[in-house]
Amino acid sequence: MKLYFIIDKEYDIQTILSLKKAGLKQYENMTRGFLESRYKTEIAAMKLKQDDYQESWDEIGDRFSDYVEKITGYGWFYPRYECVLSIAIRGASNWGHGPRILRIYNEDPYLMRRITAHEIILSHYFEIYRRHYSNERLTDGQVWALAEIAAFALTSLTEDVKGFWQNTEYYTNHNYPQIVELQNKLKKVFIESVQNKDFDYYIKMGIEMVRGYPDISPMG
Repeated sequence: MKLYFIIDKEYDIQTILSLKKAGLKQYENMTRGFLESRYKTEIAAMKLKQDDYQESWDEIGDRFSDYVEKITGYGWFYPRYECVLSIAIRGASNWGHGPRILRIYNEDPYLMRRITAHEIILSHYFEIYRRHYSNERLTDGQVWALAEIAAFALTSLTEDVKGFWQNTEYYTNHNYPQIVELQNKLKKVFIESVQNKDFDYYIKMGIEMVRGYPDISPMG
């Protein structure tokens, strides 16, 4: 799998406005005119960061791709993924509806790696669920919770990730306190699944555990 950093102003703006419509407070004051104005003043900086991000990611891209396949046992569903640089969104996945994620454009090119990987893994988990476990009939919110937790695990709890980024903490002081209890429960399960080379065990245990959180979602 290859990841390419691209600039797609309309896709970015439409995504920001859709998140505003969904009720996310950090976007409540953003209008199309405001975002268009920001693009005019920041597009040059975005293009410079596009090259910096690509160069940084390419240093680990092939190893990261092989790593995710090795741990999950599932190949990538697309040979090419795109990361749209965003004027306002720190990180977002489209929940497995195609090989695109978004990342804020103005981070350090090396520090941006882990969250970029997190969003790609989140999308990959959704694809695995949709193609192999959709008969379990979880809500989108429940699948999202499991995908987020899997992304935290895969970016922190193995030896491999120490060669990708510096911060390898399985942290819980993030923006989604509603998943922390389940995240802590699944930590040991993930480690066991890696030791036994059985990621499907991790998925199945997560599915059973998340049934205890029928209303979980990114909104709370």
